[in-house]
Amino acid sequence: MAQLARASTCALALAAALPGAAVPSPPAPAAPVIVLPASAPPGCLPGGNGYLRARIRGALNLDIDWRNAQIECDGGPRPDGSGIRVSFAGPKRADGKRLRMVFGVGAALEGRNGRELPTNLTVIAEGSKRVYTTGGQGHCTVDTLRQQRLPDPTRKPRVYRIVARGFCVAPASTLNQAEHILVSSFDFAGSAVFGDDAVR
Repeated sequence: MAQLARASTCALALAAALPGAAVPSPPAPAAPVIVLPASAPPGCLPGGNGYLRARIRGALNLDIDWRNAQIECDGGPRPDGSGIRVSFAGPKRADGKRLRMVFGVGAALEGRNGRELPTNLTVIAEGSKRVYTTGGQGHCTVDTLRQQRLPDPTRKPRVYRIVARGFCVAPASTLNQAEHILVSSFDFAGSAVFGDDAVR
């Protein structure tokens, strides 16, 4: 390569010395190779270990077994600071609609495990205008709750993997009480994000 570069330089100098000779332009440098960063993997948790399983009977009869890549999840402190809220959006159907489940776990605090926590449940059937809710925290219970801090070099915000298992003893109903569903069991792994003003 060095010999080739020296030969090219000598050829340019010789051509410039000849009268009336056109001086060829040096070859353009090769365009730099740009490596684009890989996009974030789709799904619930970056580690691939998010899920939601639930047994629903009544106006909806479903045995849910959603895996990480099929779902979207998010969560954080409840607006009034009384616990943690974790939500899941399931796989899209052919019409683009999906089922959403939202768990409001009362008395849960950031970074702390818990047992027998009262829980409010809301189930939203997109496209049908049906929203089922237990209407309070006395109808469902999270038996066990575990929180695992996820690595984050910025430390802001703080992200946790939330793992819970529980059941409901009373149905969730539509606002007009026309339809009812019972979620007799559920367990999930989702995420919750806390900022500087989160409840510790």
